[in-house]
Amino acid sequence: MGDREIRVGDAEREDALRVLGEHLSAGRLDVDEYGERTARATAARNRGELLDLFSDLPHPHPALSAPVPVRPMPAPPVVPARRGVNMAVAGPAVLIGFVVLAGFVKTSFVFVLIPLVLFLLARDRRR
Repeated sequence: MGDREIRVGDAEREDALRVLGEHLSAGRLDVDEYGERTARATAARNRGELLDLFSDLPHPHPALSAPVPVRPMPAPPVVPARRGVNMAVAGPAVLIGFVVLAGFVKTSFVFVLIPLVLFLLARDRRR
């Protein structure tokens, strides 16, 4: 994008109107031409439209602000992965482990531990 395509704001338009008033006071513009140029200055959207109003006039010209460099937006912060137990994997794995353990121990006491271990895993996950 060239310098002429940069959009202007109210401050630049008001400065152009002020400078046009100086040229009217100095006799460089008649009232009709001043009215036409101020209307164009009021409707100007970019620097080129304002600069064109002063192409045949000597200084002063409006002081257009320097273009503001555009800084890239910072990258969003990296959120660390949440650590914990995946219950979709841990639940069945614990159940299979207890079934295998019960096969070796030959007692039903092992099955009492299943709800306790699953409860502890779920509690740890909530922290």
